Amino acid sequence: MVVISSVSCFTFTILASLFIFSYAQVPCSNYTFVSHQHFNSCIDLPHLDAHLHWTYFPSVNKVAIAYRAGQDPSGWIAWAINPTDTGMVGSQALVAFYDSNGSITTYTTPISSYSPSMQPGDLSFQVSNMSAEYTNNEMIIFAVLGPLNNQTNFNHAWQAGDTVSNNIPQMHTTTGPNVLSFGEIDFLSG
Repeated sequence: MVVISSVSCFTFTILASLFIFSYAQVPCSNYTFVSHQHFNSCIDLPHLDAHLHWTYFPSVNKVAIAYRAGQDPSGWIAWAINPTDTGMVGSQALVAFYDSNGSITTYTTPISSYSPSMQPGDLSFQVSNMSAEYTNNEMIIFAVLGPLNNQTNFNHAWQAGDTVSNNIPQMHTTTGPNVLSFGEIDFLSG
């Protein structure tokens, strides 16, 4: 009888922990940024515990974004739009991670192959006001993109990896949610 009670107690504890963890993942519509930034639109992305928030400025064809994803401090996140194709190759990415000095680093990198260097590089559009923060077990990238050549509908992709080595994000998992993390976004219809 004691064994059954111990097993039941253990099972309940595990289930309660999973419920609390899943409840802690705040949907984008209820999320409040620590910096009190506000965005007009958002979407809970279907994979990698990721969310995209944005405000589109049609008069200048720019979009302010906040991409947030659950991540350990030792890992990295990236969000990208692909102005010319679907999927990873051709994506124009924003990356964030903690560097070897313990500071959160952000930069842009174009993805030109399935084995990208992940080195900093210029994108096919301007990026300004880029920053990142780590709060509540999430990394968040903030940036303003554009002008975007009168285009508002894009293919986009998002990623996360567990390892950063010599201040370079290392290869992400090539199975499961990591290979499903892409879709279409229309900043105008948000």
